[in-house]
Amino acid sequence: MRPLKLTMSAFGPYAGQVELELEKLGSQGLYLITGDTGAGKTTIFDAITYALYGEPSGDTRSAAMFRSKYALPDTPTQVELVFAYRGKTYTVRRNPEYERPAKRGGGSTLQRAEAELHLPGGRLVTKTREVDSEITRIIGLDRRQFTQIAMIAQGDFLKLLLADVNDRKEIFREIFKTRRYMVFQERVKEASGGLQ
Repeated sequence: MRPLKLTMSAFGPYAGQVELELEKLGSQGLYLITGDTGAGKTTIFDAITYALYGEPSGDTRSAAMFRSKYALPDTPTQVELVFAYRGKTYTVRRNPEYERPAKRGGGSTLQRAEAELHLPGGRLVTKTREVDSEITRIIGLDRRQFTQIAMIAQGDFLKLLLADVNDRKEIFREIFKTRRYMVFQERVKEASGGLQ
């Protein structure tokens, strides 16, 4: 999965709309995000992970915390990620649940969390659970696996290194699509045991 463009609106410390043209970073596949403490690096990780999976990149934050406290009341909170995978381009957009001004009358109303995924060929997926499962199917990783290997934030690489052998095997099996070899190996082992 290669991120091409990330757009954040009223998200984390970003009060307005911020666009990151990630495609300009090249296609080598390894990027370093660096900056001072509090500069918004983790917010970029959170925005990408939230766009894909509807959850933050770490376990210490929740999606309810994403609405920028600096945003104007009528600025929508949302994240849009355009990404490429295996030569195809996808666009996923999500917004968390938050209070916004009512469209009619005064006061405020609850903006429900929403998600939409634009697939190559024009198909649109709009149900949150369907978007979640479609993203996992496309990328081949769930959120936990994605945050362990595709976006390693502030020392989380150590978690992958220290994960137990079975967890690491499962992660690498998903990345390199080697499950069929494991199944073949188990069948050969069973057949060998039967012959004994």
